[in-house]
Amino acid sequence: MSSRVKEKKKKPVDAIVPVNYTSEDAVNYEIQSIKKILEKEPLQALWRTKILMAESKVKSSATSSVQNLYSDCEKRIVSRYKKDVSKKNYISALRYFEALEAVEYKDLSSLSVQKEELNERINKNVPGLSITKESLNTKVSDLIKGTVTVFVDKGIKVEHGVGYNDGVLGSGFFISKNGYIITNHHVITDCVDPEYEGFARLYIRLADDPETRIPAKIIGYDKNVDLALLKTEVDAPYVFNLGSSSDLDVGDKVYAIGSPLGLDRTLTSGIISSKDRDLFSTGKVFQIDAAVNSGNSGGPLIDEQGNVQAVVFAGVPLYQGLNFAIPVEYLRYELPILFSGGNRTHPWMAAYGKTKKLYGMGAANIGVNLCYVMPGGYASFSGLAAGDTITSINGERITTTDDLTNNFLKRIPNSIIKVGITNAEGKQTTKLVYLGKRPKSPGYEVYTHDVIAQALIPLLGMDLVPSSTTNKKLYNIRSIIKGSAADEAGFSENDPVQILKTEISEDNDYASIQIYAKKRKNGFLDIALGFQAPLDSPYYF
Repeated sequence: MSSRVKEKKKKPVDAIVPVNYTSEDAVNYEIQSIKKILEKEPLQALWRTKILMAESKVKSSATSSVQNLYSDCEKRIVSRYKKDVSKKNYISALRYFEALEAVEYKDLSSLSVQKEELNERINKNVPGLSITKESLNTKVSDLIKGTVTVFVDKGIKVEHGVGYNDGVLGSGFFISKNGYIITNHHVITDCVDPEYEGFARLYIRLADDPETRIPAKIIGYDKNVDLALLKTEVDAPYVFNLGSSSDLDVGDKVYAIGSPLGLDRTLTSGIISSKDRDLFSTGKVFQIDAAVNSGNSGGPLIDEQGNVQAVVFAGVPLYQGLNFAIPVEYLRYELPILFSGGNRTHPWMAAYGKTKKLYGMGAANIGVNLCYVMPGGYASFSGLAAGDTITSINGERITTTDDLTNNFLKRIPNSIIKVGITNAEGKQTTKLVYLGKRPKSPGYEVYTHDVIAQALIPLLGMDLVPSSTTNKKLYNIRSIIKGSAADEAGFSENDPVQILKTEISEDNDYASIQIYAKKRKNGFLDIALGFQAPLDSPYYF
């Protein structure tokens, strides 16, 4: 059973204390705080100093200290940029360049490698990003040759005194002639999980030679998007071309190739059942009805021209025809970062929001409405607030949460972005926002950073206000987020509620919340409801 969270919540480790800019002591304390992080986190130091400089109420006696600190931050960033360029670490160099661009560094044009060229260098030689002519209009038998069985040998496990071979089977496919392979993270997770203490060795088997184990190594991996890039020292018998899943629509024919239950060279067919299932914390996935079983994970989902349109990653046991795949666009975004090596982590600004729509004539998506901003988080310190609507990031138009997700998929943590917003009064402005590292369970961070009445905004979709000075568990609902758990349960504004109990699962994946309520839609009939709220979703960013 899940373990109950204590009433006294932990103090947020990464929370940033708001600065009282009218107090010279507070400003000087912030200066000292920034100096302490300058060496380790120069981009965060630059961001916080820029915000300090932008406040017109900073005491004049501290102005020179702030300006000197800002100059030191800029010099440190430029130095880091030059070092990364010299080491050909172009992804990190681009992060520093974009940060300097966001803060309007006056000597940006003097930097040796500009943004466009940095992007070109990042994508140069990345496997899978160049079109291979052999991938077009090819026989099905050739396509099958380009797939592999991925095998993780975990040695022997003993059950009831009997030893059994232990291992994990999955699928993969070649994206380059020199042996780079795509598969799922969950197939190779035991090879990279720091908490796994057992034996694990990675091999692949070619479709034309299923008996020979060929050693493979893991180049990069991403748990959030469930992708991994492998390398093996063989010449690929066939190389797949990455398509564009924007060309697909519901009802289009697709084919899955893989090794279900270890049966290699298996081809199944079906259609795209849906393009927008929210199964990942970082975006939407395809639902397909092509037959997929254990062992298909990591195999290609191709269109009728043989182009990869998605990566198969899951099926639902006991539900035939209910299977899922990762859109190829995510793979395109991920490949340069996976190719750079290691564990790929994602950025976040510590906020929660939904697509904002205009209804009626000319209905359209106009941005991402911030339903919640976590206190002590990066968005909050930047001046973003609930009710603001994000309309752009670094000049790129943002109309939906999908746009925001795709923008973040191109980025790494410890970055600075310029966010265009329209506030609740309709005023348009821009804010500098620092992106930290996305936690495993954003909802758990929200729960431990805020009071329960506010934490329930992202958890259940209800905004509460206290209704009693003597009983701290009594509230009235101020507002409901459309499509949320509270909305689906039939809650309305001004409904009285009492929070009976909140528990967090041991793995911090979900919250169990019990509420006693009098719902207006039910004639204020007394009712007790239980919710299981996931602590991660695409709406945390």
